Amino acid sequence: MEGPSSRSSHTQDRPPCPPGRRASCDGAESDHARDTKTHFRVCRFIMETGVKLEMRSVPVATACVLYHHFFERVSIRSYEPYLVAMSCLYLAGKVEEQHLRTRDIINVSHRYFNSGSAPLECDKEFWDVRDSVVQCELLILRQLNFQVSFEHPHKYLLHYLPSVKSLVNRHAWSRAPVAETSWALLRDCYHGAMCIRHTPQHIAIATLYLALNSYGVELPVGEKEWWQVLCEDVTKADIDAVISDLLQLYDMEAKCI
Repeated sequence: MEGPSSRSSHTQDRPPCPPGRRASCDGAESDHARDTKTHFRVCRFIMETGVKLEMRSVPVATACVLYHHFFERVSIRSYEPYLVAMSCLYLAGKVEEQHLRTRDIINVSHRYFNSGSAPLECDKEFWDVRDSVVQCELLILRQLNFQVSFEHPHKYLLHYLPSVKSLVNRHAWSRAPVAETSWALLRDCYHGAMCIRHTPQHIAIATLYLALNSYGVELPVGEKEWWQVLCEDVTKADIDAVISDLLQLYDMEAKCI
């Protein structure tokens, strides 16, 4: 198993490094931009690994939120981000009652970094990585003060979609994949820290708003905008802020390819 980039010793709590990681974006850039790219790539790793582990969308979202909250409190130069990501997947499975075996997380992660390789043998390397994942899970819990239960936009979008569909001409709705696009936009929000900067309701409204506008689907005009009816405290500025952050993530994705 290829080793990750090294980290200097930071605290007594710091666990050993996990399996190999991919190279970061090249070129001179600020620490913030470099860190943002790393977080984007690690969250993509969380999502792809979650799919291979057959995790539901909410546990994967919880893993991303755990990751963002952790690095909101500590420096990315102090802890190996991919190890933290593996521990976040493990912890999210417990939080959302979709328990995962550490062995499965380690083997899927190993295949992610070493395509086509065989599963790890239960040797010293495997047990060292497993111990690192468990130690890092405890570190995450301490850093987050054991506050690991989160409210996600998923339940709000699930509620908003039928309400909006009832207001739209059924032929226009059937021609435009508004629901599918809204869910895809919502998933993409978790690639960056915007998923913890904005409230779940505002993210759900903004992704639905962007999906409707993308396909030119119009809703009847009333005394209030449709998004004000669904969520009383949201403003156009809130929606624009979420969309702006999301578009920045798409720009980040283009730079990381």
